Amino acid sequence: MAKFCSLFSSSSGNSTYIASGKTGILIDAGVSAKRIKEALISRDIDPSKISAIFVTHEHTDHIRGIRLLASSFGIPVYATEGTMEGLAEAEILNGKFPCHIIGRNDKTQVGDLIVQSFETPHDGNESCGFTVEFPDERKAAVATDIGCMTNKIMNNLIGCDLVMIESNHDIGMLENGIYPYYLKRRILSDRGHLSNEACSEAVSQLVERGTTRLFLGHLSEKNNIPDLAYQTSYAAICETGAVLDRDYTLKVNPKENLGDIVRF
Repeated sequence: MAKFCSLFSSSSGNSTYIASGKTGILIDAGVSAKRIKEALISRDIDPSKISAIFVTHEHTDHIRGIRLLASSFGIPVYATEGTMEGLAEAEILNGKFPCHIIGRNDKTQVGDLIVQSFETPHDGNESCGFTVEFPDERKAAVATDIGCMTNKIMNNLIGCDLVMIESNHDIGMLENGIYPYYLKRRILSDRGHLSNEACSEAVSQLVERGTTRLFLGHLSEKNNIPDLAYQTSYAAICETGAVLDRDYTLKVNPKENLGDIVRF
């Protein structure tokens, strides 16, 4: 049984739980360790049974809880060399948990899961996304904090049964919003964040290629609205002829997911 749960997903903190029947991992731990532990326990998941934390990049909203969470339970942390350097600079690494450097095109076996990293364009040191392959060969992916969709990312997402993908901002809301000009330029750049429009193009292609479960994540709290993100992707998928709840499901990850684990 494959399990997926976006515990936290927003510009203020991100953490995703993915598990088989035997092995559970986290991708990022960007809120406090206390909140992550509470989120896991509320779903009858023992935090001490988490086998690994994979880190996409070193920005605070992806690493905030790593030091205490990994130290408390001795959870191994996996990250690219550049991201690991960022963790060291942020004083996350304290010698109380194992650290493993991975490349941006590596496969890592953790229990009965195979975690594949792939390069993402973002303004971190050496950011990446991940696909997770289960024992029955089903696959899930997390692809957030991506300034633009690349062939490399798409090639990794194609073939996944479940994909969590960034739908960070509405371009009009961002351009006319309160952010300073330099920050708007950063977000809109090819090393910033993926817009609703760019996300919609990607998810429509994924549905055409067989992905059946889509989750929109990392929504901006200032420059997006969940229903707007949903409707933008939904409209694009409709143009492919796919039918909602027959050919695919589409969900928007809330800032904090208080719901159940998705099993597929």
